[in-house]
Amino acid sequence: MQYFPIFLTGSELSAIVIGGGEVAARKIELLLKSTRHITIMAKVISPRVENLIAEHQLTRLPHNYRAGFLSDMTLVIAATNSTEVNAEVAAEANHLNILVNVVDEPQLCTYITPAIIDRAPMLIALSSSGRAPILLRMLRERIEKQLPSQYGKLAEFSFKFRDLVKEKINSLVQRRLFWEEILRGDVGEKVLNGQQSIAEVEFRKQLAKGDVSARGKLSFIYIKSGDPDDLTLKAHRCCQFTETVFFQKNIGFNLLEYVRRDAEKVDYTDEPLDKTLRMALAEAEKERKVVFLFYQETNKLSDALSELLLSQAQKDLIEYYTCGH
Repeated sequence: MQYFPIFLTGSELSAIVIGGGEVAARKIELLLKSTRHITIMAKVISPRVENLIAEHQLTRLPHNYRAGFLSDMTLVIAATNSTEVNAEVAAEANHLNILVNVVDEPQLCTYITPAIIDRAPMLIALSSSGRAPILLRMLRERIEKQLPSQYGKLAEFSFKFRDLVKEKINSLVQRRLFWEEILRGDVGEKVLNGQQSIAEVEFRKQLAKGDVSARGKLSFIYIKSGDPDDLTLKAHRCCQFTETVFFQKNIGFNLLEYVRRDAEKVDYTDEPLDKTLRMALAEAEKERKVVFLFYQETNKLSDALSELLLSQAQKDLIEYYTCGH
């Protein structure tokens, strides 16, 4: 990655915007979503910037850029129409080790602003690393259409009952399964539809049942190519919720980007297949979600499994997915 993705605590930000035109106004409006600690340094400001300063009681330094005003800032934005001034701002910010963004000059930036999809408190940040803004806009539109406008309510609902669920369900695995069922099921649907009270009653009923049980599963995903786009929706979901993934180097490490980041990753490239299968099955029998990625050699895998499986209970742990053409 060229850029390291990060979310900064808005209440801790003290930002300064150098410039007072329309570009500066857009940057100020974005900052206002997180902080009111904003200073504008500009001799001439647009009516839009003037209104923002008055409405939100922002600080203004009524002169063009001068060195010496950045030391107390955590974020600097250079939004002037002078490349020379922007370069001077970037140089001072770099000297002070302060994050700086220079509009339309990525070579001078130490951070860039991503495209944002706001479903507060849920936030999705997207970036093409400055390579393809049109493609980024297209991707943002696709995601926007697929995310309900009330999606953030699910996050608030989860937060409201998080401590109660931790109190009632001790196992981390069981809690994860419980929340998955809640958020994907009728309770989640009612929250999205604005039926908060009904959702809470149903939630408490399900929590009181106390019948949440971890269900181990060993998912074999046969990869015919190294293209992540060949993953089926069900296979993708397995990868997102797995706790352990077994893989071979010839599958391609780009596929591992689609696996849950904190999952345990086991490279079995140089290990005997029967030994690896026993390890994977043992993990599933411990009520864990396990993904086994394999590439070619389907007959060899099938024969090894046939020799290994001794009971119907073991067979019930297993599911298969074929991805690719």
